[in-house]
Amino acid sequence: MTETDPTAPQFDRHMLEALICPQTHSVLEYDAEAHELISRNAGLAFPIRSGIPILLIDEARTLD
Repeated sequence: MTETDPTAPQFDRHMLEALICPQTHSVLEYDAEAHELISRNAGLAFPIRSGIPILLIDEARTLD
């Protein structure tokens, strides 16, 4: 199953209220299309895999 698979588990948006950026401790934005959590302050996008947010800085991609 891939992250773009429509049958993949969906991210629980209510969980977003409890999650913060591990680097800046700021709020995260949910990008449903890219399956990512965005930290604008850190300039990072954290992947969501199988409905689970991966909040490891080493796993994040840098925003353009």
